[in-house]
Amino acid sequence: MTIEFYDLAGQDGRNFSPYCWRTRMALAHKGLDFEHRGTAFTAIAAAGGTAHRTVPIIVDAGKMISDSSRIADYLEAQYPDRPSLFGGEAGHALCKFVHSWTNAVVHPGVARSVVHDIYDHVRDEDRDYFRTSREKVFGQPLAAVQAGREDRLEAFRADLYPLRLTVRAQAFLGGERANYADYIVFGAFQWARSISDFRILADDDPILAWFRRCGELFDGLGRQAPGYY
Repeated sequence: MTIEFYDLAGQDGRNFSPYCWRTRMALAHKGLDFEHRGTAFTAIAAAGGTAHRTVPIIVDAGKMISDSSRIADYLEAQYPDRPSLFGGEAGHALCKFVHSWTNAVVHPGVARSVVHDIYDHVRDEDRDYFRTSREKVFGQPLAAVQAGREDRLEAFRADLYPLRLTVRAQAFLGGERANYADYIVFGAFQWARSISDFRILADDDPILAWFRRCGELFDGLGRQAPGYY
């Protein structure tokens, strides 16, 4: 039975959720067929009910699972005969650090750089929800959050130095081959690429080269998705 995959969708088929990209890459890594279901912010409740309020959501053999980390754990346990997402317990534990670092460092920098661009790309029915919810989080208008991003860019790029050193020395965070740690971080930059022409990464940055390698995985799954670069 094909897995149903509920993904956040904006205008023009743009799937921009970093968490959903983690799940999409994980499904591809496992070689699992899935039926993609692009979902508006305001339609998530209809898809997931009261128990699942955010995407990604997958439905596999009648079982509904949400949250990218829980989905990854489920796929690893349910399909042990498929390529491992983590490469064992140690890799799984390390992914928890990568998850925390990405959420604490990468996501805030990306969000402040593109949050108004996200608003410009969400579906019409989602605009009021997105503006209200995000302005509540940031405590100011979306345009004000994004303003000055050029001035903040070098500092944010400097924050990425540990990632830069790692992917300069090896092809992927997982080593010679990508694993779930790569997909966690890839999702953040794919988020930006999907909805903004603002170039967070310099052309000569090893992180950009790594990002492009990730985008070529699984027959160009990331590269072929609608985006600006």
